[in-house]
Amino acid sequence: MRFIEIEGLDGSGKETQSKLLAQRLNEQGIPALRITFPDYEHPWSVFVKMYLGGEFGGNVDDVNAYTATSFYALDRYASFKKNWEQAYKEGAVIIADRYVGSNLIHQMSKLPREQWDAFFQWQQDFEFDKLGLPRPDKVLYLQMEPSTSKRLMEKRYQGDENKKDLHERNFAYLMRCRETANYAVQRSGWEVIRCCDGEAPYTIEAIHDRIMSTLGNLQK
Repeated sequence: MRFIEIEGLDGSGKETQSKLLAQRLNEQGIPALRITFPDYEHPWSVFVKMYLGGEFGGNVDDVNAYTATSFYALDRYASFKKNWEQAYKEGAVIIADRYVGSNLIHQMSKLPREQWDAFFQWQQDFEFDKLGLPRPDKVLYLQMEPSTSKRLMEKRYQGDENKKDLHERNFAYLMRCRETANYAVQRSGWEVIRCCDGEAPYTIEAIHDRIMSTLGNLQK
């Protein structure tokens, strides 16, 4: 298994768990590289930054699903070609904090349910076949209740709404994303990692243990 993608709603713990997984594998002598999207540190994320900053409109629906998908897909393409293609080809385990699946969760939520199948087919073909991005071997979906995710984000930003991006400020949008995430789990066969018991989140360590158990014994 060379490529692991970690997905989830905003505030579900993707950053924390992807860092822990990369650290764990490297400690076991398995070369692992963590990548994260959007790739804000580099100039190719400019359209994503403008979109999330509200420069194309202050509502998430002001930029349609296909246009916004293109912003994120090209960010991933540039990151792959410039930053991690060589490591991937040399056999390092790639751990992605968000990846292609994020467009299914976030952008598909802008469309009516009867258009999801067509969007799924277009998006998968565009990113994997047309752009040539590598397919993950395993996608882990961190399943957190939206209300719990909202509380965790508020704690992260200490109540400062100005620190949230266009997606994070909109709870109704987060609820829509839960539905598209459930669709993606079923359609794509993602592994679900439960991260809370009702409203109460599990500990970071407990979630990490669930991830390691799901992945099994990763060898070089």
